[in-house]
Formats: sequence, C-alpha cells, structure tokens
Amino acid sequence: MLSNKEIVCPNNLLDLAHKKKGVKAGIVNAGKPLPMLSVQDAVNENLIDPIFIGDKKEILKCAETLKWDISKYEIIDEPEENKTAAIAARLASEEKIKIIVKGHIHTDILMKEVLKREYNLLGKKRLSHIWHMTIDKEDKPLIITDGALNVLPNIKTKMHILKNVIDFSNRIGIVKPKVAILSATEEVLESIPSSVEAKELTKLAKKENLNACVFGPLAFDNSISRKSAAIKGIKNEVAGMADILLVPSVETGNSLVKMLIYFCGACAAGVVVGGKIPVVITSRSDEAPARLASIAAAVVALD
Repeated sequence: MLSNKEIVCPNNLLDLAHKKKGVKAGIVNAGKPLPMLSVQDAVNENLIDPIFIGDKKEILKCAETLKWDISKYEIIDEPEENKTAAIAARLASEEKIKIIVKGHIHTDILMKEVLKREYNLLGKKRLSHIWHMTIDKEDKPLIITDGALNVLPNIKTKMHILKNVIDFSNRIGIVKPKVAILSATEEVLESIPSSVEAKELTKLAKKENLNACVFGPLAFDNSISRKSAAIKGIKNEVAGMADILLVPSVETGNSLVKMLIYFCGACAAGVVVGGKIPVVITSRSDEAPARLASIAAAVVALD
C-alpha cells in the first residue's frame, strides 16, 4: 500500500517564491545531510541566502560531501543542539534573518524559543501551521491546517487558524478559498464536539465577513468529492470543492498529511505563519523536495 512515487516540489510555490529572491534565512542546527541538501536546493533556486547555525565542523563536512562551496555564507558555530534555536530567534528579533528553517532539531525546542516574548516575534494573531499538499508538479494544492502546532484548539484559536490560512491562500493565488471545517460527520451532533464547533465557526466566518467560503461540519469525503456530496444531498459552495481542510485536532491533520505522503507520494510543504516571520518546521524524516517546497512556502508567506 505504501507509495513508491518520487516526491516532487510543486512549480506553483517555486514560481511564486522566485519573485522574492535571496531571502535571508537562519538554518537551525544545520550540519545533517537532508537539511543541508534542501538548503543547497533552495540556494540554487535563488530563494534564500542562508546563515548556518550549528556545529561548524559538521556543517563543513556536509557541504564537502555535497561538493558545495559555502565559504561565502556565514556560519555561527554552536555545537550544542538545544542552543541553536535561541541564536536563530535572536537573529530574527534583530531582523538579520527573514525566515527560520528547522534543521536537525526537535520542533518543540525550536518553537519554545520562537514563542518567548523577549524576542518580540509574535504579533496579534495566534501562530498556526499550514501544510500545502500536492502530488505532481502542476497540481492545484490541498491545504491542511493545523496538523502540527495547535494540539486541541478552541473556537477562538480556530478563528486565528482560519484567518491565517485565508491569508496564505490569497498569497498563492486563491482569491476566495473554499474552507471545509472538518468533522467526522456533516451533521451537527452534540455527541461529536467538533461538529458543533464547525457550525459555530461557519457562523463566525459569515459574521466577520471573511474573504472565503467557509462551511462546516463536513466529513472528509464530502469536503473533497463532488460525487460523495451529491449522493448525500449536500449542497453549498464548499462541499466537494474544498481548497482548505481546517481540522479539529492535531492528530487529524497530522494523520491526513502522513497518509497523503506515504500512500500517495504527496509533497507536504509545511510552514508556521501568524507571527512576524515564517518558520519552516518540516519533519526530520522529510525528503529534500518537501523541505525545498516548505522553504518556498515560507518565502511566499513573507510580508
């Protein structure tokens, strides 16, 4: 059942990111093969100008293995993994870098630093994570949020997640995105709290006149399949045509994304938005094309 398909970076993200050339990026705990390869790809695409943070010996060793001359790039030597995130957050707070890219470091360690008030990297919005999912180079994306950062968001947090993803969708050319508020059912049932919250989010989106078509609750099948929606008699602007799936919990989003990756060979471009700078927090097992796509997504998300 596992896919053998080669993961490919989508052209739509690369084309949009190319409009912003050589963005200064801090690579947190660089010096491992996959992070270094994806950074090399991003440099070759003229997307970023990297500052490497980590063990200098390991960084140079990886670069040598890749036959990549990095002598013109800054390296901040910090052998201790858990201290590299603080360096990146400080550089971001001083506006010396525009995006943070996770290397070989745990997400919680990195985000713990980004969230510290002393760095002033937070705005008025709540941070949230977006996955831009594609199968082939020219695919129209399916966006899934939030499957990595907010574990069990309440209504207020979900409204932040919703506004963040609408903003990102506008940046990639989806003028008025169709957003499905996901649940296990398309009916509002008291026994399924996510369905009740989905109904409330739909009302709030209309009340705040958000520039999107928002509807919920919808189950996965009638969010993305017109046939499924028609069979069940569901008629609205979103059913069967969703650009975005706003999931009820991190487990739902994480599972959907991982299934698309491992069963379909999807490219998952992941980025944290809502703060003053985008943060790339790919999985340490992600392949280089997905890492490149994530860097491109972060560049696109820049103000």
